[in-house]
Amino acid sequence: MKAWPLALILCGPLVDAQTQSADLPPAPTPNIVKFPGGVLVEQGTPGAMPLSLDDAIARGEKRNLQMLLAVQNERMVRGEVLTAENSLLPSLTAKGAIEAQQINLAAEGFKGSSLEEFGISPASFSTIVKVNTASAQMSLNQQLFNVPAYYLYRSAQQASKAANFTTLNQEDSVILSVGTQYLLALADASQIANAQALEKADEVAYEQARASHEAGVGTNLDELRARVQLQTQQQALINDENAFAKDKIALNRLIGLPADQEITLTDTAPYGEFAQLPLEDAKKLAYERRKDLLSLQAQLEVAVKARKAVRAERLPVLSFDGYYGVLGEIGSLYHGVFTATGKVSVPVFEEGQLRGEREVADAQMIGLKQQIGSLRVTIEQQIRSAMLDVQSSNELVRVAKSNVDLATQELQDASDRFSAGVDDNLPVVQAQATLAQAQSTLVNTLYQYNQSKLQLARNTGVVESQYKVYLGR
Repeated sequence: MKAWPLALILCGPLVDAQTQSADLPPAPTPNIVKFPGGVLVEQGTPGAMPLSLDDAIARGEKRNLQMLLAVQNERMVRGEVLTAENSLLPSLTAKGAIEAQQINLAAEGFKGSSLEEFGISPASFSTIVKVNTASAQMSLNQQLFNVPAYYLYRSAQQASKAANFTTLNQEDSVILSVGTQYLLALADASQIANAQALEKADEVAYEQARASHEAGVGTNLDELRARVQLQTQQQALINDENAFAKDKIALNRLIGLPADQEITLTDTAPYGEFAQLPLEDAKKLAYERRKDLLSLQAQLEVAVKARKAVRAERLPVLSFDGYYGVLGEIGSLYHGVFTATGKVSVPVFEEGQLRGEREVADAQMIGLKQQIGSLRVTIEQQIRSAMLDVQSSNELVRVAKSNVDLATQELQDASDRFSAGVDDNLPVVQAQATLAQAQSTLVNTLYQYNQSKLQLARNTGVVESQYKVYLGR
């Protein structure tokens, strides 16, 4: 008996057709280039394509490479299910044939002299016989009693269920990856905006220091400090622009767009307080909604049914074979022909094979139980860690906002003192560096807060339906 191929379910992500039905926003007409072997590669289109977080996630669910590959894996599972189902259904085959034969009776051992006993002259009888026949028949094969085939079919049904949960788990992973990458790009875009604002402020400070130096009321050291600060900020801006460009390339690939496709992020970094669930409620929700756990539980049912199929191989198998048709010489009479055969097959001595298949089935079942037990513990660990990350990053955002306000006030005071000639520009340069660091920290902590909320939604199994709620959008 051939056991149901569990590896097909365990090794790859699968896709559910319902997750592919979401409409995508309008996009430029794609430019497709065809390569040898029928390989199609999409090229970038002129102009920037507006892209929101929801649009990016919708495109990722439909066009991410892993999701596209999952479609083909799901087709493979459906094919295996149909194959297992067909073993229980009757097999009906129609066949027709036209046959021309030329038989040498003498070569078959016929002797013409034997006809003399019947008063027939051997000379009047040809030993070369030509026969043209036509036949048509319908054949039927049906398994009347086959317990192993029945349990394999039930196993295949559970395999289809496991494939669906594996698909949904892959969808959750895609949503988390795309959402995280989009938030990272927003964070780097904010860094660019902050760096540009600081660069303009540094240009003003530099011009002010140079004018003061030329007027004789300032020192060359003040001008040098201001120039160094300006160039340092210009370097930071270049690095931020490079990081943002690479972020958009990575986001393009996650959502199936060409790497050179220009996009414009239409959303801003969200911020909203999130009221966390109690730990026990979050664990209960995760045990009900985590697709990887549900997939393992369905795979366990596959293994249980496969084990029952192995144990049932010792039972007899009852089947029916038969056909009915017509046969006759072309241009002459046709006669009905049929056969009907009932078969009973009982394994007498296949102990080695049966025990080996049982060991394989038992190992699969025990291994899946161990994975389920381990995953339940892992889920609790992931939820606890994500809750701590959400709580700590939220506090970090509050502190970072306060630091930005304080650094802004410090810079304003230092600039006023320098403009009034009370102090040199060293406090101004130091205050600018402090503000730059505070703004960068705020951007990073806000990204961490949003990313940790997305991760918590993923760990509780609700990221596909509640990521907006968790992000406070």
